[in-house]
Amino acid sequence: MSSSSQFHPLNVCVLTISDTRNRDNDTSGNMLQKLTEEAGHYVFDRRLIKDDVYQMRASLSEWIANEQAQVIVTTGGTGFAGRDSTPEAVRPLLDKHIEGFGELFRQLSHDDIGTSTIQSRAFAGLANRTLIFALPGSTGACELGFSQIIRPQIDSRTKPCNFYGQIKRD
Repeated sequence: MSSSSQFHPLNVCVLTISDTRNRDNDTSGNMLQKLTEEAGHYVFDRRLIKDDVYQMRASLSEWIANEQAQVIVTTGGTGFAGRDSTPEAVRPLLDKHIEGFGELFRQLSHDDIGTSTIQSRAFAGLANRTLIFALPGSTGACELGFSQIIRPQIDSRTKPCNFYGQIKRD
């Protein structure tokens, strides 16, 4: 993994997974778009789909295969409710799992929500040199995960290491 003194903006896809949200009330997707742009990256694509394994896999597979999509951040479907199925949909698509992401997310989340953090199945991985981060559906969780973990790890200047060297580039 490499660190660079120069910032390299990335193409980030945002996927909201929800049976109840729409574009008007997608606060988590809006937060991720705002944070992505504030970090200097581009929102390459943004979608909102139902919590359906096959819809998730279709959207994710399209982005994973697209040479321009470099990072995917999902929000929603990582809990234990009956329809929460993001881990089951996404994990089979991953080439490598980033175990530390979920562990660190839950550790940081504990300060906000206490032991309820054990119900979070947030995770991350790499598929076809595309980084995928799966966050819970709450706006606070998205802000925490992006600001404290994702943002520094997709910034090519972060030292001693970051994920910039692991993703697809021109």
